[in-house]
Amino acid sequence: MVRPTMQPLFRDVTDHVRNIQERIDSMREVLAFAFEASLLVGQAQETAVSKKLASWLAILAIPTALAGIYGMNFKNMPELQWEYGYYLLLSVMAISCIALYLRFRRAGWL
Repeated sequence: MVRPTMQPLFRDVTDHVRNIQERIDSMREVLAFAFEASLLVGQAQETAVSKKLASWLAILAIPTALAGIYGMNFKNMPELQWEYGYYLLLSVMAISCIALYLRFRRAGWL
């Protein structure tokens, strides 16, 4: 159906179509890579936020646990009768919270 004189022109058009198709495929791959990179950056940011929240939760868990134990009003706790028991408990809370804060800070979580 195609004249023999037109066949080289159709081959040229076919080459152009293949070239454009290859460009479209390569741009599709670049777009997919950019989308994946964007998702990975978002996940990394979520992980950093999760680490910070977990660190602060761990720091706050120590005084909460100690206050819960000593808030039960048991009579058989010798340090309750000791003159410096309250100060000892506060210092243990402060030292443990500061130690955890420094450790998480050094690890890069805070």
